[in-house]
Amino acid sequence: MAGHSKWANIKHRKGRADAAKGKVFSRLVKEIISAVKQGGPDPKSNSRLRIVIQKARIANLPNENIERNIKKATSADQADFTEMTYELYGHGGVGIIAEVMTDNKNRISSDMRIATNKKGGTVATPGSVAFNFDRKGIIQVLKKNALEDPLFLTASEAGADDFESTEDLFLITTAPDQLIAIKEKLESSGIKCEEAELEMIPKVYVDCDPEIQKLNLDLIEYLESLDDVDAVFHNMKME
Repeated sequence: MAGHSKWANIKHRKGRADAAKGKVFSRLVKEIISAVKQGGPDPKSNSRLRIVIQKARIANLPNENIERNIKKATSADQADFTEMTYELYGHGGVGIIAEVMTDNKNRISSDMRIATNKKGGTVATPGSVAFNFDRKGIIQVLKKNALEDPLFLTASEAGADDFESTEDLFLITTAPDQLIAIKEKLESSGIKCEEAELEMIPKVYVDCDPEIQKLNLDLIEYLESLDDVDAVFHNMKME
C-alpha cells in the first residue's frame, strides 16, 4: 500500500480543528434532516438515515443531538437540504472543490460569486476540476495510540487501500464504502481512531510560489466561512 502523500491537505484542514469539527457536525445535522425528509424517521426502514447515524457516531456527534434533529426533521416547517458540489479554479491553476449542503440554492450561488469577486478565482464547469480528485475514506490514528507494524497489518487485512506515516499520525486510506467497516475493525482490535472522514484526494498537486499560495489560502478560508459550505478541498502543494 504505497502512494502519494495526502498529508498536505489534511494538515491544512487540521490547522483549524475546532472550526472543522463544527462544520462536520453542521453537515451531519443537515444530512440527518434530509434523510428523514426523504425516507422517514425510523432508521430500521430508512437505510440512508441509518448510514448517516453511523457517520454521526463516528464523528462523536452526541446521541441527544441526533435524536433531537430526527424529531425536528419530522416538522413540516423544517426545510429540506440539497447536497451540491462547486468546482472552482483558484490562483495559479489550483483546483478547488467546495462541498455544499443548502436549503437555498440561490443563496449559495450568490455566495460563490461574491467569494470569487472578493478573493479571486472563477467558478468552473462541473467535472473540469473534480476529474483530478478521488473520493477516499481517511482514518487518522495518533502514533501514541498504535504501533506501526501491527496497525499496518490490521489495516491491510481489513482491506485498506493505503497506509502512510506522518510526524504524529498514521493515515489509512480506504474505499469510500469501506470507511465505516475498516474503522470498526481497527477499534475491535483495540486501536483508537482519532478521525474517520471522506476526503477528496488530488491525483496531481500544483506548485505555487508563496504569494499565490497566500491568495489561494485566503480564497479557501473565505469559502470555509460560508454557512452552506461544509468542506473545501484543493490540490495546492503545501510546504
